[in-house]
Amino acid sequence: MHGEYKVPGGKLVVVDLDVVDDTIVNFRLAGDFFLEPDDALEAINAAVTGLAAGTDAAGLAAAVRAALPAQATLLGFSPESVAVAIRRSLAQASGWRDYDWQLVHSKAVPPVMQMALDEVLAIEVGEGRRKPTLRIWEWTQPAVVIGSFQSLRNEVDAEQAEAHGFTVVRRISGGGAMFMEAGSVITYSIYAPTALVQGMTFADSYAFLDEWVLTALRSLGIDAHYQPLNDITSPTGKIGGAAQKRLGSGAVLHHVTMSYDMDGEKMVQVLRIGREKLSDKGITSAVKRVDPLRSQTGLSRAEIIDRMKQTFTTMYGAAEGDITEAEYAAAAALVASKFGTDEWIARVP
Repeated sequence: MHGEYKVPGGKLVVVDLDVVDDTIVNFRLAGDFFLEPDDALEAINAAVTGLAAGTDAAGLAAAVRAALPAQATLLGFSPESVAVAIRRSLAQASGWRDYDWQLVHSKAVPPVMQMALDEVLAIEVGEGRRKPTLRIWEWTQPAVVIGSFQSLRNEVDAEQAEAHGFTVVRRISGGGAMFMEAGSVITYSIYAPTALVQGMTFADSYAFLDEWVLTALRSLGIDAHYQPLNDITSPTGKIGGAAQKRLGSGAVLHHVTMSYDMDGEKMVQVLRIGREKLSDKGITSAVKRVDPLRSQTGLSRAEIIDRMKQTFTTMYGAAEGDITEAEYAAAAALVASKFGTDEWIARVP
C-alpha cells in the first residue's frame, strides 16, 4: 500500500507498507523533508512496523514520536503528518493528480442559486456524473450566507440587511456567516470524491484542500497561512474562511470566501457580531479582523482570480468547464423546494 500527504506549508510525506494478519509490515517512510540524525528514519520505520492496521492517527503519531532519538530534528513534517500518510495508505486514498479536474468560472447567479448549485454539483461529483471541479462564484446582488446551524436572528440584523439590500440565505455546510457583495469577495467551491481526503481529520483536510490557494497568494507577495480550524490569514489580518460538508453520495464540498475589498462598517451593521465572538481574537472591532486582498496586493479582483486559476492548473491540472443546463435546472428545483423556503432559511430561528 502506498500513501502520500503534502503537509500544508511543509514537505511531502510518502509511506509504503504491507498489511499481514491486520498488522503493518515492511513499513518504509520517504519524502522531501529534513530529518536529523540519519538513523531516525530507521527508528521510525521500526516503530510503525508491527502496529495493528487499525491503530488510529493519534496512536500512530505517538509511536513515531516515542521512537525518535533524543534531540531529533524534524523540518517540514511531524509525527502527525506521518500518521496521516499511513492512514491515507490504509484507506487507499487518492491524490489531486489522480483526477481530471474541471475549472468552472461561470455566469453570476442569485445567492440562493449559489447555495443550490453547491449541493447539486457536489452530488453530481459524488455519483460520478461530473468530474471533480473547482468553481469560482460570481454574484448578482449582496447577500449574507449563514452556516447550516446558525441562528438567523442571532446572526443577522434583519432591518439593516433589508435597508442595505442584502438577501439572507443558508448553506448546507457549518461555520459562520459570510458577508457578500459583488466585486468585494472571492469565493470558490471544490467538489471532490471523499477519497481525496480519506484518512484525514476534518482539521487536516481543511488546510490540505486550500494549500493551492495559499501558494497562489504567496506568489502575489502575501504571507498567507492557515489558522486552524478554517481561517486563511496573514500577519496583517484575516483574509477569509472555509466551510466543508461531506455528502452521503461520496463527495466532499469545500468552499472558501476571501475578502477582496470589504466594507467593514456595513458588515458590522448587517451582522450581529458580538463581543463574545471577538473576545478570543484579541481585538475590539470586527472591522479590524479582515484585511482585504486589494490592500495587500494592489491588484484587481480579476488579476487575483487569474493567478488562482493558473496556480490550481499548474499544481493539479484542470480543463475549463461549465455548468450544464441540466445542473442549472436541478438547482432551480432545489431553490423552489429547499433553499428558497422560509423553512430552510429559518430552520434555526
